[in-house]
Amino acid sequence: MVKPVERTAGPGKNSRAVTIESVADILERELEHTIQAWLKRVNKEPDLMNVPLKDSERTGHLPHLMHDVIKRLRLDAGTKAPVSKAAAEHGDLRRKQGYTVAMMVEESRLLQVSIFTTLHENVTQLEFNELLPDVVTIADEVDAQLKEQMLRFMAADASESKNSN
Repeated sequence: MVKPVERTAGPGKNSRAVTIESVADILERELEHTIQAWLKRVNKEPDLMNVPLKDSERTGHLPHLMHDVIKRLRLDAGTKAPVSKAAAEHGDLRRKQGYTVAMMVEESRLLQVSIFTTLHENVTQLEFNELLPDVVTIADEVDAQLKEQMLRFMAADASESKNSN
């Protein structure tokens, strides 16, 4: 939800109209920027770079995971969030690509950092009364996605171990 409001810089300072947006709207608007910021962070992590992937292979899952976060932010309070199908598929994919559990946890951590950095960069446009509850929702959703990734990752490991015996 976008609300045009007048925020002033204070007495004697320049004032200008600022459009106030929800966290979900900002994340939707800044989706590509957030993904690129995440990729820059990932590229600085030697452990993650041990798995050679094209940028598109490394980031292909992110629009889906981010849309699940945005969808969750837009749910009515008290509504149970659906399990992220994209997260489960991502767990399968990363296992096939040779990731470890620790690498997937690091990717998830970097996603949260990238999301929160995007919000910080847009702080003047944030709807403050919803910010803290939305930050909690983001952290909960990203962690729930990581859990789903791990469940699929471990199920595939267990299945492979069973078949090799």
